[in-house]
Amino acid sequence: MERFSIFPVVLAVAAFALVCAHVEAQPDANLSAPSGMPSGKIVKPASRPVPFSIDNGKPESAAPLDFRSLDQMMDSDRALAADSESAISERATAAGFNFNQGKWSLQQIVCPALPDHLFLQYTRDAGTGDVSVFSASIPRGNLAQMRIITILRRSYSLFSPAPVNALTISAFNHIRAEEHSETAPDWLGTGLCYAALAGAHPRIGTAEENDTQKLPAAPIGRLDVSADGGALISFTDVSAIPRPMQWTMAFDGKGKLLKATHSAALKSRGKAVKRTPVEVQGKLVPSP
Repeated sequence: MERFSIFPVVLAVAAFALVCAHVEAQPDANLSAPSGMPSGKIVKPASRPVPFSIDNGKPESAAPLDFRSLDQMMDSDRALAADSESAISERATAAGFNFNQGKWSLQQIVCPALPDHLFLQYTRDAGTGDVSVFSASIPRGNLAQMRIITILRRSYSLFSPAPVNALTISAFNHIRAEEHSETAPDWLGTGLCYAALAGAHPRIGTAEENDTQKLPAAPIGRLDVSADGGALISFTDVSAIPRPMQWTMAFDGKGKLLKATHSAALKSRGKAVKRTPVEVQGKLVPSP
């Protein structure tokens, strides 16, 4: 009997050791947080999603648009335009354009922010009150997803002006969804491209031009990012006639265009003031 009397002691020691190990594994409530702060697990704040690149801290880093005539186009783009002519004619006719009647001029919209597409703009000027314009979006390598964006049909807009039209916004969202780049696009270049597809020839003015036209002191463009990652892009197109136009585009956190506005730019009152850099999501975008 004597040799079995040690077992209760061994069991007690083992139980005590397990309790000690459990206690050591628990964090000390007094050490888990600074004095006066509630204890608990410290969670790092989630990074805020941003649908656009905000690294273009200099005016010259914004990808400019280019408008090219048929003769100025690269051979590969000219060939793709020729291959797409039948499909463009079919879709333009379905959209109410007399594409096979009259003389249509063609120019390419070169948009670096959306490199996976060929953008073409067709215009037929039959005189005052009879001007028709539409843009064609052609995904490179996939003619089935070609889209027509109506701008003017015999000098009239479809339902509402193209820059703010829900159909233009929807087409633009499909175009962006078809892009395959793994990097976020340039925010200003994206805004300029939308404006061009909607019928403008947008150009950001220099500081001297803005002063001459008495426009408000502003940088090349402005990007405001909300707490949920949504973005508001705005810029002034100094090339618009008869007066510069202000563009504003609202995107959600995934980069989907929700709303666009297009109105005459307000002129500043009094003496022009010196331009200063504007902070955008921690980045400085200086004036030109």
